[in-house]
Amino acid sequence: MEKALGIIEAKGLTTAVAALDAAAKAADVTLIATERVIGGPNAMGVSIHIAGEVAAVRAAVEAGVAAGNRVGTIIASHVIPRPHDELDKLIDKFSKNIKKDKEEEPKPKAKKTTTKKSGNKDKKSDKEE
Repeated sequence: MEKALGIIEAKGLTTAVAALDAAAKAADVTLIATERVIGGPNAMGVSIHIAGEVAAVRAAVEAGVAAGNRVGTIIASHVIPRPHDELDKLIDKFSKNIKKDKEEEPKPKAKKTTTKKSGNKDKKSDKEE
């Protein structure tokens, strides 16, 4: 693999989202996974995994850590340049989980408005389909 794997672990979802936003804006990287890490220091941790070219991942992780620390607490971060080929299997597994999560998102239900006549007055009601 000629790419790099970057990991940012944040304390709380808000911190993780801020870190990911900054990382994605800083360089050409791809989000390959997110994980909730239960049992972190006094709160739930969220681990973000990104991939891309080595320099891009380093820049993205640095920007993500800086932005995350402005919002909350970054627990840890690390960049693995050119990880071993066996890690490709793990990265593929992470990528499939992200795609699977997107496919499983529930679609919002549409509301249907109907008019009922009773006597001289019209009544409107909302029903969910």
